[in-house]
Amino acid sequence: MLAGISLGAAAVAAAVLAGGGAQDPHGYRMRTDARFAPPGALVPSAAVTYDQGLVPAAAWIEVTQRMGLGGATTVGLRTKGLRPGHTYGAHVHQKPCAADPAAAGGHYQHEPSADPHHVTADNEVWLDFTADDHGSGTARAHHSWGFRRGEASSVVLHEEPGSKGARVACFTVPFGWVAGTA
Repeated sequence: MLAGISLGAAAVAAAVLAGGGAQDPHGYRMRTDARFAPPGALVPSAAVTYDQGLVPAAAWIEVTQRMGLGGATTVGLRTKGLRPGHTYGAHVHQKPCAADPAAAGGHYQHEPSADPHHVTADNEVWLDFTADDHGSGTARAHHSWGFRRGEASSVVLHEEPGSKGARVACFTVPFGWVAGTA
């Protein structure tokens, strides 16, 4: 592991950042995972918890992305160690995580809207889930579109499903983008 990214994903992420998309006959694939840590932890993490009651330190998160050659994208989410039975909202956000929960910016939107309250699962990547009896959860979202370069940088967990609720955790993710997008 290297900074929360598997070595294979780190190499692919470097290729994406350098050239706008690692393309092979199957498209782009990325997998990254990390353990949550509070802001200012002695050992920093790409995954930050802001509410240890809902996302305890050392809880685990994994995010995957598969993008076909035509740009269709599937984002997957798996978690372990969260509050059993709790339903979380989870969305791809614009900016990387930081100590301030607001630093991740707003939700990534395929077609940006001037109205910040215009949020839909069709225009955004929603990964809402309910943690099982052991605190594990999974979610998957598929869209016919891909991300624009540099505009999708994290997955934020919210205390409620849908488009509301406080930000309780954030994970910085090296998402790939559709080649040729600004």
